[in-house]
Amino acid sequence: MTTMNISLPEEMKAFIEAQMSQNGCTSASEYLCSLVREAQRRRARQELKAKFREALESGPATPMTREDWNELERRVWERHQQAAQS
Repeated sequence: MTTMNISLPEEMKAFIEAQMSQNGCTSASEYLCSLVREAQRRRARQELKAKFREALESGPATPMTREDWNELERRVWERHQQAAQS
């Protein structure tokens, strides 16, 4: 864990303390961590929705051929070899 100091107006501090008791948090840190985790989950959902939208807009799905699988395997091996050399 690392420490981060923040400055808040008194009314925000009071709000956080009220939310801590309503949400069963034992500290402001615990409450703020829960807010950050929720923001991270929202961001991940937005990114996933964007990827789904991109996939849907890319056109109809086509079956993978043996050549497609071979090409995919070749690229994976190339990446693996490049990573091993680094």
